[in-house]
Amino acid sequence: MPALAGANLIYGLGMIEMGMTIDYGQLVMDNEFARMIKFVLQGIPVNSETLAVQAIHETGIGNNFLSHPSTIKHMRSQSQPRLIDRLMRERWTAAGGKDIHQRALEEARHILETHKPDPLPDGVQATLREIVEEAEEELGVTTPAAKE
Repeated sequence: MPALAGANLIYGLGMIEMGMTIDYGQLVMDNEFARMIKFVLQGIPVNSETLAVQAIHETGIGNNFLSHPSTIKHMRSQSQPRLIDRLMRERWTAAGGKDIHQRALEEARHILETHKPDPLPDGVQATLREIVEEAEEELGVTTPAAKE
């Protein structure tokens, strides 16, 4: 609701225990929820294509629209969650029966083990170091790195 009202900050991703703890699984889940919120904020296009006017004429009122190509096309344009599992219980159980938090923790571990961040552009690290050193000087703090 705040996003629909114009808020542009989502606070607390990954936080549990009143923000005293960060849970990587929760962070991955919250990332998915934030992605879904951003998708909703794009709005819903309303035109003859999305209203399926042609499909209604072709299929006829009261008939099956699920197998019509336009239905399939537009269903694929909906938000595509990565963690939310919509399998029927029997298939979900046969696939291991992992809940969303278990799947999110697995994804978090995968990210931590495999992600290679892009290097900072030239000069950024030096600028950050200067900012830290100025703050340390202002606060009268000396860190081991500053002594070298």
